[in-house]
Amino acid sequence: MQSDRTKMAPSQEVVEVTIPNGAALSAAVNLYGFRLAGIQMPAAWDTAILTLQGSLDGATFYDVYDSDGNAVELDVDDQRFVTVFTGYTAGIPILKLRSGTSASPVNQTADRVIKLLLSKVR
Repeated sequence: MQSDRTKMAPSQEVVEVTIPNGAALSAAVNLYGFRLAGIQMPAAWDTAILTLQGSLDGATFYDVYDSDGNAVELDVDDQRFVTVFTGYTAGIPILKLRSGTSASPVNQTADRVIKLLLSKVR
């Protein structure tokens, strides 16, 4: 049974981002004042992990690494909701999602619309 509550909490927002057909990178997402907290994957997905790219200016993007020097990799699959440690995107104002890794990107075979749950930074 689902709750009657249909609106997100004032401290949360849902944004859709698309990885286009034949590509591995999404469009840029403005995170100003928010952090990535969750990802809802589409019904179809060409098997690949998700990695992140961050930017300060929206023009130059870099792979996102954790404090131990490991690339941030999210194990995703179709029709899955994945929680994300918000520390991964702390301080990143502009974000892109990548299907696969920088060394082995995976081009999607159709447009893939991914829903991002963003939590407001307090």
